[in-house]
Amino acid sequence: MLANDSYSTASTNVELTCVPDDTTGLERIMLAAQGDLQRLLSSYFGRPIFIELIYAHCSSRLTPASSENPITQSRQVHLVCASCTVCVATSTVTITSPHCERLFLDEKFPIGQTFRRLNRTPKFSLLNVETQAIDGKRELRRTYKLETEGFVAEILEVFPDRDMFVRGEAWLMEQRADLNTSCTIATDTKPEWLSVRKGNTVH
Repeated sequence: MLANDSYSTASTNVELTCVPDDTTGLERIMLAAQGDLQRLLSSYFGRPIFIELIYAHCSSRLTPASSENPITQSRQVHLVCASCTVCVATSTVTITSPHCERLFLDEKFPIGQTFRRLNRTPKFSLLNVETQAIDGKRELRRTYKLETEGFVAEILEVFPDRDMFVRGEAWLMEQRADLNTSCTIATDTKPEWLSVRKGNTVH
Protein backbone atom coordinates (compact mmCIF):
# COMPACT_ATOMS: atom_id res chain seq x y z
CA MET A 1 0.00 0.00 0.00
CA LEU A 2 1.41 3.39 -1.02
CA ALA A 3 -0.56 5.43 1.51
CA ASN A 4 -0.83 4.91 5.23
CA ASP A 5 -3.31 7.03 7.18
CA SER A 6 -2.99 6.61 10.94
CA TYR A 7 -4.19 8.53 13.96
CA SER A 8 -4.27 8.45 17.73
CA THR A 9 -5.81 10.61 20.44
CA ALA A 10 -2.98 13.12 19.97
CA SER A 11 -1.83 12.90 16.35
CA THR A 12 -2.65 12.19 12.72
CA ASN A 13 -0.13 10.96 10.16
CA VAL A 14 -0.57 10.49 6.40
CA GLU A 15 2.42 8.75 4.86
CA LEU A 16 2.80 8.47 1.09
CA THR A 17 5.50 6.14 -0.19
CA CYS A 18 6.88 5.60 -3.70
CA VAL A 19 5.75 8.99 -4.97
CA PRO A 20 8.05 11.00 -7.28
CA ASP A 21 10.84 12.85 -5.47
CA ASP A 22 9.72 16.21 -6.85
CA THR A 23 6.11 15.81 -5.65
CA THR A 24 4.98 19.09 -4.10
CA GLY A 25 2.99 19.48 -0.91
CA LEU A 26 -0.13 20.43 -2.85
CA GLU A 27 0.22 17.42 -5.14
CA ARG A 28 0.55 15.16 -2.09
CA ILE A 29 -2.77 16.52 -0.82
CA MET A 30 -4.43 15.67 -4.14
CA LEU A 31 -2.82 12.21 -4.23
CA ALA A 32 -4.18 11.49 -0.74
CA ALA A 33 -7.74 12.61 -1.58
CA GLN A 34 -10.27 9.96 -0.52
CA GLY A 35 -13.36 10.64 -2.62
CA ASP A 36 -13.23 14.41 -2.08
CA LEU A 37 -10.96 15.47 -4.98
CA GLN A 38 -13.69 17.63 -6.54
CA ARG A 39 -14.05 19.52 -3.25
CA LEU A 40 -10.28 19.99 -2.90
CA LEU A 41 -9.89 21.25 -6.48
CA SER A 42 -12.75 23.69 -5.95
CA SER A 43 -11.05 24.97 -2.80
CA TYR A 44 -7.74 25.35 -4.64
CA PHE A 45 -9.03 27.16 -7.73
CA GLY A 46 -11.75 29.05 -5.87
CA ARG A 47 -14.26 28.03 -8.53
CA PRO A 48 -16.90 25.33 -9.05
CA ILE A 49 -15.68 22.00 -10.40
CA PHE A 50 -18.14 20.39 -12.80
CA ILE A 51 -18.40 16.71 -13.73
CA GLU A 52 -18.71 16.00 -17.46
CA LEU A 53 -19.65 12.39 -18.17
CA ILE A 54 -17.77 11.05 -21.20
CA TYR A 55 -19.14 7.51 -21.11
CA ALA A 56 -20.76 5.02 -18.74
CA HIS A 57 -21.20 1.34 -19.59
CA CYS A 58 -23.29 -0.61 -17.10
CA SER A 59 -23.96 -4.31 -16.75
CA SER A 60 -27.55 -5.56 -16.84
CA ARG A 61 -29.88 -4.66 -13.97
CA LEU A 62 -32.26 -7.60 -14.07
CA THR A 63 -32.26 -7.94 -10.29
CA PRO A 64 -31.37 -5.54 -7.44
CA ALA A 65 -27.65 -5.31 -6.71
CA SER A 66 -26.36 -7.88 -4.22
CA SER A 67 -23.25 -9.88 -3.44
CA GLU A 68 -24.67 -12.70 -5.54
CA ASN A 69 -25.67 -10.36 -8.39
CA PRO A 70 -23.26 -7.41 -8.46
CA ILE A 71 -23.76 -4.57 -10.90
CA THR A 72 -20.66 -3.09 -12.53
CA GLN A 73 -20.11 0.11 -14.44
CA SER A 74 -17.08 1.36 -16.35
CA ARG A 75 -17.08 5.11 -16.76
CA GLN A 76 -14.99 8.14 -17.56
CA VAL A 77 -15.59 11.70 -16.43
CA HIS A 78 -13.75 14.99 -16.86
CA LEU A 79 -13.44 17.36 -13.91
CA VAL A 80 -13.83 20.79 -15.46
CA CYS A 81 -13.00 24.21 -14.03
CA ALA A 82 -13.67 27.41 -16.01
CA SER A 83 -14.11 25.33 -19.20
CA CYS A 84 -10.71 23.64 -18.65
CA THR A 85 -10.26 19.94 -17.90
CA VAL A 86 -8.21 19.64 -14.72
CA CYS A 87 -8.56 15.88 -14.26
CA VAL A 88 -9.65 12.85 -16.28
CA ALA A 89 -11.03 10.02 -14.12
CA THR A 90 -11.58 6.52 -15.51
CA SER A 91 -13.15 4.06 -13.12
CA THR A 92 -14.70 0.66 -12.60
CA VAL A 93 -17.48 0.56 -10.02
CA THR A 94 -18.91 -2.56 -8.39
CA ILE A 95 -22.24 -2.27 -6.59
CA THR A 96 -23.68 -4.92 -4.27
CA SER A 97 -26.29 -2.88 -2.38
CA PRO A 98 -29.72 -1.71 -3.62
CA HIS A 99 -29.30 1.57 -1.71
CA CYS A 100 -25.95 2.29 -3.40
CA GLU A 101 -27.47 1.23 -6.74
CA ARG A 102 -30.23 3.81 -6.34
CA LEU A 103 -27.88 6.64 -5.36
CA PHE A 104 -25.30 5.98 -8.07
CA LEU A 105 -27.33 4.68 -11.02
CA ASP A 106 -30.78 6.20 -10.50
CA GLU A 107 -30.09 9.49 -8.73
CA LYS A 108 -26.82 9.90 -10.71
CA PHE A 109 -24.55 10.98 -7.85
CA PRO A 110 -20.85 10.82 -8.85
CA ILE A 111 -18.56 8.48 -6.93
CA GLY A 112 -17.36 10.96 -4.32
CA GLN A 113 -20.84 12.34 -3.67
CA THR A 114 -22.20 8.81 -3.33
CA PHE A 115 -19.93 8.25 -0.33
CA ARG A 116 -21.04 11.59 1.10
CA ARG A 117 -24.72 10.67 0.67
CA LEU A 118 -24.00 7.36 2.40
CA ASN A 119 -22.37 9.37 5.20
CA ARG A 120 -19.42 7.00 5.18
CA THR A 121 -15.67 7.44 4.96
CA PRO A 122 -14.44 4.89 2.39
CA LYS A 123 -11.43 2.65 2.87
CA PHE A 124 -8.71 4.19 0.72
CA SER A 125 -5.91 2.26 -1.02
CA LEU A 126 -3.40 4.12 -3.18
CA LEU A 127 -2.22 1.57 -5.76
CA ASN A 128 0.10 3.52 -8.06
CA VAL A 129 1.51 7.00 -8.70
CA GLU A 130 3.50 8.03 -11.76
CA THR A 131 4.44 11.01 -13.89
CA GLN A 132 5.18 11.30 -17.57
CA ALA A 133 5.68 13.95 -20.22
CA ILE A 134 2.91 14.18 -22.84
CA ASP A 135 3.08 16.82 -25.60
CA GLY A 136 5.46 18.93 -23.55
CA LYS A 137 3.30 18.81 -20.41
CA ARG A 138 4.03 16.91 -17.21
CA GLU A 139 1.19 14.56 -16.34
CA LEU A 140 0.55 13.30 -12.83
CA ARG A 141 -1.56 10.18 -12.44
CA ARG A 142 -2.68 7.93 -9.64
CA THR A 143 -4.61 4.67 -9.39
CA TYR A 144 -6.53 4.00 -6.18
CA LYS A 145 -9.47 2.14 -4.69
CA LEU A 146 -12.33 3.39 -2.52
CA GLU A 147 -14.38 0.79 -0.65
CA THR A 148 -17.37 0.66 1.63
CA GLU A 149 -20.00 -1.99 2.17
CA GLY A 150 -21.99 -2.34 -1.04
CA PHE A 151 -19.88 0.04 -3.15
CA VAL A 152 -16.32 -0.28 -4.51
CA ALA A 153 -14.59 1.96 -7.05
CA GLU A 154 -11.15 1.54 -8.63
CA ILE A 155 -10.11 4.79 -10.27
CA LEU A 156 -7.34 6.06 -12.53
CA GLU A 157 -7.01 9.85 -12.34
CA VAL A 158 -4.85 11.85 -14.73
CA PHE A 159 -3.95 15.47 -14.03
CA PRO A 160 -2.96 16.73 -17.49
CA ASP A 161 -0.42 19.36 -16.43
CA ARG A 162 1.40 19.59 -13.10
CA ASP A 163 1.90 23.31 -13.72
CA MET A 164 -1.70 23.79 -12.58
CA PHE A 165 -0.54 23.07 -9.02
CA VAL A 166 2.21 25.67 -9.30
CA ARG A 167 0.61 28.53 -11.20
CA GLY A 168 -3.03 28.13 -10.18
CA GLU A 169 -5.23 30.92 -11.56
CA ALA A 170 -2.60 32.02 -14.10
CA TRP A 171 -2.51 28.47 -15.53
CA LEU A 172 -6.30 28.37 -15.70
CA MET A 173 -6.51 31.69 -17.56
CA GLU A 174 -3.79 30.60 -19.98
CA GLN A 175 -5.68 27.39 -20.78
CA ARG A 176 -8.90 29.35 -21.34
CA ALA A 177 -7.12 31.75 -23.68
CA ASP A 178 -5.70 28.84 -25.69
CA LEU A 179 -9.16 27.26 -25.82
CA ASN A 180 -10.78 30.50 -27.01
CA THR A 181 -8.09 30.93 -29.68
CA SER A 182 -8.69 27.39 -30.95
CA CYS A 183 -12.43 28.01 -31.11
CA THR A 184 -11.94 31.30 -32.98
CA ILE A 185 -9.68 29.67 -35.57
CA ALA A 186 -12.17 26.84 -36.06
CA THR A 187 -15.05 29.30 -36.46
CA ASP A 188 -13.21 31.56 -38.90
CA THR A 189 -12.14 28.70 -41.17
CA LYS A 190 -14.78 28.06 -43.82
CA PRO A 191 -14.77 24.45 -45.06
CA GLU A 192 -14.76 24.06 -48.84
CA TRP A 193 -17.97 22.08 -48.82
CA LEU A 194 -19.82 25.09 -47.35
CA SER A 195 -18.83 27.37 -50.23
CA VAL A 196 -21.67 28.18 -52.62
CA ARG A 197 -20.84 29.88 -55.90
CA LYS A 198 -23.16 32.61 -57.10
CA GLY A 199 -21.97 34.22 -60.30
CA ASN A 200 -18.31 35.02 -59.77
CA THR A 201 -18.55 35.30 -56.00
CA VAL A 202 -17.93 32.56 -53.53
CA HIS A 203 -20.00 32.91 -50.35
